[in-house]
Amino acid sequence: MVIDWSVTEVYNTIMAVSTGVGLLLILRFGSHLAKQKVGQLEGWAIGFGIPGFILTITGAHMSFTWPLSKIGFPFDDIIFGEPSLAFGILLMAVSILLWRKSNLYLRQGINMDDSKIVSNTLKKELPYLIKPLSYFAAAMGLALISIAFAGIRFQLFAAPPEEPISGNFADYPMLEATFMSGLFAIIGIGAVLFPFALNKNANPNFAKVIKFLWTIAGIAFVLFGAMNYFTHIGLIVNTMPK
Repeated sequence: MVIDWSVTEVYNTIMAVSTGVGLLLILRFGSHLAKQKVGQLEGWAIGFGIPGFILTITGAHMSFTWPLSKIGFPFDDIIFGEPSLAFGILLMAVSILLWRKSNLYLRQGINMDDSKIVSNTLKKELPYLIKPLSYFAAAMGLALISIAFAGIRFQLFAAPPEEPISGNFADYPMLEATFMSGLFAIIGIGAVLFPFALNKNANPNFAKVIKFLWTIAGIAFVLFGAMNYFTHIGLIVNTMPK
């Protein structure tokens, strides 16, 4: 049976790119903060806000309307929609916090061009600011691990044979199931560890593990999402009614 993919929205392309960018941006910000290189906070706030906004609106639409159920994949609306919505709101929250801190520091007379002062001031406050957010992140991390188990158990994520590149592995459903489930799992593990990494006397290995896992997942999601712009366009062209 040929599915007409042109009858509904399939936008987990920009979701994947935004997710990858969001993960890498968190790590980049943390690295700059540790090296006392964070100065003007508005740029970082906008940087977090852009993927956060994209993930919030696309995740909300997918979560509320289940567009992929129209083409026979309702479980994908849960798998991609709800985590994207959650991550998008978390990124938006960070964006708002940084924007507010920027305004507050300016009123306090802090020179925002002095990255050392800004970084040291923010480094003292940030763990307490984002600790409440980290609990929800950890809970969603458990959800991502659950999705990973479901992906393996039910052999999800396999591309249809009509899809370029990914469709070449349609006869091997466990291949893409393992790949995608692995990405969900390592993001989830990092999210579960996140609250512990924010503790005052946290084991530095927590941060190292999170950085390692999210670097892999962030790069993979960006590259995979970018590739899917080609594969999804080809899938729609190959399945449109003649």
